[in-house]
Amino acid sequence: MKKIGIISDTHSFWDEKYLHYFEPCDEIWHAGDIESVEVAERLAAFRPLRAVCGNCDGGDLRLMFPEVLRWKCEEVDVLMKHIGGYPGKYDPSIREKIMANPPQMFISGHSHILKVQYDRNLNLLHINPGAAGMQGWQRDRTLVRITIDGNMFRDAEVIKLAERGQGNLF
Repeated sequence: MKKIGIISDTHSFWDEKYLHYFEPCDEIWHAGDIESVEVAERLAAFRPLRAVCGNCDGGDLRLMFPEVLRWKCEEVDVLMKHIGGYPGKYDPSIREKIMANPPQMFISGHSHILKVQYDRNLNLLHINPGAAGMQGWQRDRTLVRITIDGNMFRDAEVIKLAERGQGNLF
């Protein structure tokens, strides 16, 4: 059993709440647009980090993280890509890969729109944790926690860090 913290679109912004909410987690997964090596290193120093680069990530982050990542967590096949779309509207850059060999969990970011949605056609759980940073139009800064137990998903939690303009208030 593993408890996972899922975050995206930090856009160089650091919030100490990341560590507070990721304290019970075994791993952190970042779905791109980190935009800061320091943010990536701080997360990785706290918990094992899996991440993909996003469209706003520069050279150093592109060397550190791939554009697409696929792995097994417990018995769950996980696929993560920053620009990925969502069930029924997967992005053309990943659609073929998803359709040809659907994962059980697909993680994406980019839209800054929080979604935890089950794709009944492909039998997969899609998660976009929204945006945890200050950049963008979203009202709330969010992240997601979920437990993977064998091949089951449990205890999915959406965590509102703050309204976008509130910064590091705790």
